[in-house]
Amino acid sequence: MSHDLAVARAATLRPIAEVAATAGIPADALEPYGKHIAKLDAGYLAGLKGRPDGKLVLVTAINPTPAGEGKTTTTIGLGDGLNRIGKRAVIALREPSLGPVFGTKGGATGGGKAQVLPMEAINLHFTGDFHAITSAHNLLAALVDNHVYWGNALGIDTRRIVWRRVLDMNDRALRAIVNGLGGAGNGYSREDGFDITVASEVMACFCLADDLADLEARLSRVVVAYTREKKPVTAGQLNAAGAMTALLKDAIKPNLVQTIEGSPALIHGGPFANIAHGCNSVIATRTALKLGDYVVTEAGFGADLGAETFFDIKCRKAGLKPDAAVVVATVRALKMNGGVAKADLSRENLAALRAGIVNLGRHVENVRAFGVPVVVAINHFTTDTAAEHQLIADICRDEFGVEAVQCRHWADGAAGAEELAQKVVALCEAGTAHFQPLYPDNLSLEGKILSVATRIYRADDIAVAPKAAADLKAFEAAGYGHLPVCMAKTQVSFSADPSLLGAPTGHTVPVREVRLSAGAGFVVAICGDIMTMPGLPKLPAAEAIHVSGEGLIEGLF
Repeated sequence: MSHDLAVARAATLRPIAEVAATAGIPADALEPYGKHIAKLDAGYLAGLKGRPDGKLVLVTAINPTPAGEGKTTTTIGLGDGLNRIGKRAVIALREPSLGPVFGTKGGATGGGKAQVLPMEAINLHFTGDFHAITSAHNLLAALVDNHVYWGNALGIDTRRIVWRRVLDMNDRALRAIVNGLGGAGNGYSREDGFDITVASEVMACFCLADDLADLEARLSRVVVAYTREKKPVTAGQLNAAGAMTALLKDAIKPNLVQTIEGSPALIHGGPFANIAHGCNSVIATRTALKLGDYVVTEAGFGADLGAETFFDIKCRKAGLKPDAAVVVATVRALKMNGGVAKADLSRENLAALRAGIVNLGRHVENVRAFGVPVVVAINHFTTDTAAEHQLIADICRDEFGVEAVQCRHWADGAAGAEELAQKVVALCEAGTAHFQPLYPDNLSLEGKILSVATRIYRADDIAVAPKAAADLKAFEAAGYGHLPVCMAKTQVSFSADPSLLGAPTGHTVPVREVRLSAGAGFVVAICGDIMTMPGLPKLPAAEAIHVSGEGLIEGLF
């Protein structure tokens, strides 16, 4: 049994109504899913709109490495720490995808004594939200092919159907397929493919919608294909949005769970940050802001991906104004950025640490460029040395102009994040945040991609493939030029090359493809070799997961 699973299983969970009461949620606003999970009633959510908002704190990180950073763990630890020092805090997180649970990364419920519970349920199926999103997405795909089969009144060019199917699983064999084989009764044969559910535009619409009516409006604007005249065909024209919304009617309600220490946590939505916008739902974040004096949320992967899209897409679209940000790093990950092999990370290496800390410095600088004050959280590992932590603190103070706080929430829970909580409160109460997105709405789509590449990634230029460049012009001609861009690229580097660690400069970001997400309200720029349908590793985590004779899930991490 993994350590995290053992700690989670040893915890005593409170009835979900008790957890709700700590956030001022009445019992009659809950729709229970067993004893320890509940959705929040839509009527109750509507009644919260008149309340003032709490402070919004984003937790982000350096570029991820195999050494581990612990962003979700730190988000949970900080929420617990804020509650420990007497602040009413609510945590807002994304839901885990089955892809990484059965692949390489494992679950997404934190670790050690900083976890959200029940861990097994959250990581496996939870309240079925992802299954509902998968079904809604694939219903639309079925309706597209059905429309073509029964006469194609809208004149869809079958060569220009852009709505791929989805599955919440890593399966490289489905990236490119041919469907409709087997004769005339099975429709028209055409090339197709699958993305993972977290890359679905339905997921993005779901996470950016204000309410059920807004969700249906967004779904109706989704572009599924083009005619021979290259005019867009939408889900609304196929009369699909109503049925899709019906499938999402319950899923759109935020899910309430608890941390090991009993802090309330809303877990809702789950787009990946390397292929989508990487943030939990706007509905959950806004709800948390009405319930707590402080809301701690996270954005996926490093700040170059998740934080950038949190600021430039989610905050821009939802009118959110973050008050502070935490950038998470570990000694081990910084040494790996400094060129140390994973097998050697346990040994003190101040030279490598100094070389790799440039990655942290750039992320701090980038977050500040959005007008958001920053504190650094060093997630403590047992192999860290006092000299390594002192070096990080000195460089952060003297060269980056930011405080670095040592955090031990994995081992000590809320007590280990108390100092970080105090620093975050001080940043928020200072009122120095002056949030602004990176680029204006009226900049060209290519100009927006260039802005992110040069100002966040520190590239010299972008290389847009000819078809992608033509598509960007077509999007602008169709009236979509005002949309923000969502960069899909490798998460392990500032560049599109996963081998370039640290803080590379002078590189070129290749944009091989662009996709219009008209319903979600952004344009996806696919850079380099990034895949929207991941594959399983040589030794997938799924091979170690099983159910014991007592009916308990083992091997989950």
